[in-house]
Amino acid sequence: MPNPHPYDAVLLLSFGGPEKPEDVVPFLENVTRGRGIPRERLEQVGEHYFLFGGRSPINDQNRALIEALEAELAGQGLDLPVYWGNRNWAPYLADTVRRMKDDGVRRAAVVATSAYSSWSSCRQYLDNIGAARAGVPDAPVLDKVRPYYNHPGFVDAVVDRTLDAITDLPEEVRDAARLVFVTHSIPTRMNDESGPEGGSYLAQHLDVAAAVAERVEAVTGHGRDHELVFCSRSGAPHVPWLEPDVNDRLEELRAEGVPAVVMVPVGFVSDHMEVVYDLDTEAMATAQRVGLPARRAGTAGTHPRFVTALRELVMERAATERGEAPRRPAAGDLGPVWDRCAAECCLARTAVGA
Repeated sequence: MPNPHPYDAVLLLSFGGPEKPEDVVPFLENVTRGRGIPRERLEQVGEHYFLFGGRSPINDQNRALIEALEAELAGQGLDLPVYWGNRNWAPYLADTVRRMKDDGVRRAAVVATSAYSSWSSCRQYLDNIGAARAGVPDAPVLDKVRPYYNHPGFVDAVVDRTLDAITDLPEEVRDAARLVFVTHSIPTRMNDESGPEGGSYLAQHLDVAAAVAERVEAVTGHGRDHELVFCSRSGAPHVPWLEPDVNDRLEELRAEGVPAVVMVPVGFVSDHMEVVYDLDTEAMATAQRVGLPARRAGTAGTHPRFVTALRELVMERAATERGEAPRRPAAGDLGPVWDRCAAECCLARTAVGA
């Protein structure tokens, strides 16, 4: 029987998103609080949500992931309830921690819907956990599992989604399609200070992109170029962010004679707003305008290998906390990420906002 000790629950920790049109601007105010962004700018950004009925897809995707993870845990004989808390919208993390305490939870493994190291994708979630626990007397202990961008289960899911997208391209361009890996841009300073020694956010994306491309080549028998681009840049124009932007790069690739592309949103766990708007809406429109055949690969979502990977990460961390030395699988060249972030890890607090 698998041993989950010392954990008696799992917490899915996510960003949150509006559920209806009237939620949109209040949600964006939560996201950008303290940055002095005018309401009219938030209303402009909100138009992206109104194209989809004023509802972010992330919450429904989290509900589906929770259901899949509960089934995965139960299938392994693990009696671990799965809770859900968000940073920026209901169910708020602080409320969830309070409910966990009332339910008698003493210690939980935390799975964030973000796979990489940086202030916004890891350290800020740790800060959120600390603040939520501080507001609940005798709050449960919450241990965030390691960044899992290179866990073989996540990589397997991305490879499968990429192969599906390649197969959907016209046959005459399929074998020469460029793999364009996409992630959320962040300020260059934030990348420079990500991880204990800096540069982890970019390095991790490049590492997993290479691992996925290698696997795709092994399956298809065709080597193909690949690269990393960025989407969802926001903030003040004078602040440098990671580039190139996906739309700019699609135009350049067409001019260079690339016959087709598959956009692989490797930086995202599920098809939330940065995927369905920035890629499916804007980037696909750019590709169509310049005459570049393009497909967008799916995200890991509820792919069975990804769901299994989350269960494996919980059990790996449980064994570590028991003082054991569990196997810590990792694809690519960088190896498994640390379990506990060092005090100096990911300290850049450059604002990311609308």
